[in-house]
Amino acid sequence: MAHTKQSAKRNRQNIKARTRNRAQRSTMKTAIRAVRRADSADTAKAALPEAMKKIDKAAKRRVIHPNAAARLKSRLAKKIASGR
Repeated sequence: MAHTKQSAKRNRQNIKARTRNRAQRSTMKTAIRAVRRADSADTAKAALPEAMKKIDKAAKRRVIHPNAAARLKSRLAKKIASGR
C-alpha cells in the first residue's frame, strides 16, 4: 500500500512499464521460438532476421540486458550456421 502520492504514482507507472515489458519479452520469445522450431533450414534462415530485430529492440529498451541480447543472437546464428 502506497503511503504517499509519489509512491502511488510510482506504483501506477510500474504497472504500466511491467505490462509493456511483458509484451515486448513475449514477442521476442515468440520470434526466437519460430527460428528454433522451424521445420527446414530455409524457414529458419527466413525467420532469423525478424528474431534478431525483436531481440535488439528488447535490448534497446532495456527489457533484457544488452549482453543477454548478444548471447541470444550469437546462439541463434550459430545454430542456423551449423545446419541445425
